[in-house]
Amino acid sequence: MITIFSSMTEKSDMKICSVILAGGHSTRMGTNKALLPLGNKSVIEYIADEMESINSKVVINSNNAAIFSHLGLPIIKDNYLDQGPLAGMEAALSQVDVDICIFSACDTPFVNRQVYYHLLGQLSEYDAVVPVYEDTMHPLSGIYRKRIALRVRKQLAGGERKVRKLFDHINIKFVDEFGDIPPYVLVRHFFNMNNRAQYEKAKWL
Repeated sequence: MITIFSSMTEKSDMKICSVILAGGHSTRMGTNKALLPLGNKSVIEYIADEMESINSKVVINSNNAAIFSHLGLPIIKDNYLDQGPLAGMEAALSQVDVDICIFSACDTPFVNRQVYYHLLGQLSEYDAVVPVYEDTMHPLSGIYRKRIALRVRKQLAGGERKVRKLFDHINIKFVDEFGDIPPYVLVRHFFNMNNRAQYEKAKWL
């Protein structure tokens, strides 16, 4: 468990899980992004190691458990197939016995615990905290409470798979100030690689 201090300095112990969303088809990359090598580890191994430094409970969302079995992490499958990242979020919020889920996409190899700690500190009474960096919203690098699982299911059942549509129905805080976190940490944390050119860039970051 992680201790969170709200803006009212009240202390509460919450069960937290880190979730790596690895259910995409990697169409633009042409191969599974999560398994691409960076140095002596794969992208998903870098992410998993950093997420485990935040809290020990880390799960992977994927409908292809076999390709990630070597990591030794629990794998949860979508309840709503082919519905994009929102379905992965729903799977975690529904299936994992925690209060809060910290999310990371599988194509962001340089996620940093400092950013997540900062977001956790902003959660307070909100249903979710989503970072906004350089005028771009990053919903898949956000933190969400389990209590919104029913709202997510209703949205998916209604045929709406856009994560941002969820924000119209929950109490959300957008965070665009990151305190004293160094700029180079933020640049790396929010870097994602969708194509070969971005993968090549990742090798030099």
